Amino acid sequence: MQILYWLLVAVMAVGIVGAVVPAIPGASLILIAIIIWGFISDSFAAIQTPLIVTVVVLLLSVGVDFLASYLGAKKAGASQWGQIGAIVGLVLGFLGFLPALPFGGPLLGMLLGPLVGSIIGEYLYRRDFGLAIKAGIGIVAGTLVGNLIQGLLAIAAVVVFLVTTWSQVYGT
Repeated sequence: MQILYWLLVAVMAVGIVGAVVPAIPGASLILIAIIIWGFISDSFAAIQTPLIVTVVVLLLSVGVDFLASYLGAKKAGASQWGQIGAIVGLVLGFLGFLPALPFGGPLLGMLLGPLVGSIIGEYLYRRDFGLAIKAGIGIVAGTLVGNLIQGLLAIAAVVVFLVTTWSQVYGT
């Protein structure tokens, strides 16, 4: 039972990473691991608290992601063109089309793609390169802050799981 417990904790660790890195499932992976533990341990009552906390974290993560990106864009004076450009840049960066770098792969593309995409989108809309750069940095900064908050929320969900289930596994 301990091996399965630690395998699920490892899945949750991947979920923590996924809360910060785009394109990897985050809180949903943690939620799935908690539900699997409920089936394995035959004690859904023991996972009730971590289950509720993780569902709240999952909902907050979605809200934080949108809110942080929106506030970063608004603070920098970005338009919808910049936000759309950031999304397009994220997708193209992940697929490896933007930027074409010999190193870093999709992870670096996911970091640089939204910046380049938002700058291009803003420039197409405003025709002012200085404002486009400012808006692009604002969008990316907001997204990074949102990802950091999502990571902290995911860590909190895993800690709650560990605290509430530790005695099930180790009997202390």
